[in-house]
Amino acid sequence: MESASQGLLSDTMTDVPVDNTASARTSAPEGLTEAEEEELRSELAKVEEEIGTLRQVLAAKERHCGELKRKLGLTTFDELKQNLSKSWHDVQGSNAYMKTSEKLGEWNEKVTQSELYKKTQETLSQAGQKTSAALSNVGSVISRKLGDMRNSTTFKSFEDRVGTIKSRVVGSRENSTDPHSPTGSGDKPPQDNARF
Repeated sequence: MESASQGLLSDTMTDVPVDNTASARTSAPEGLTEAEEEELRSELAKVEEEIGTLRQVLAAKERHCGELKRKLGLTTFDELKQNLSKSWHDVQGSNAYMKTSEKLGEWNEKVTQSELYKKTQETLSQAGQKTSAALSNVGSVISRKLGDMRNSTTFKSFEDRVGTIKSRVVGSRENSTDPHSPTGSGDKPPQDNARF
């Protein structure tokens, strides 16, 4: 028992002396004779020793398994994929999954065949078509209105004033001799090299 429990205890705890027999006897359940208690303790020690042995054997088997997988080129990711695939296959083959899938199929069939579903689908389809047509019309109207606005006398007047102001600003930069003349050269319009 000590060899099995030594691996479980840290080094600092192994220095502390423990009297198992005295503390165990004081906490023994009533109604057991000393012989029964001793027999149970002996069996407990054997089971704990077996557990320790089995842990060592399991650890050795796991190391051997890891070496074999490494030699075969199997990675943890491959193993995980295989486990997930098998688990999903098991789920799909399970009775609960089959019943649920069947029930959902029945509900889907009932819903899609119902008059309410058909009417709703038809209404949504018509609404989508009308919305699309309305948006197309709105786009056409906006485009036409912008074109009309650009051709209006108010917009032309505004455009001319902005152009005049721009020419004066650009003209005064190019020709500093006459700051009041928009072009500075009489009839010739200024070249538009400046970004506005």
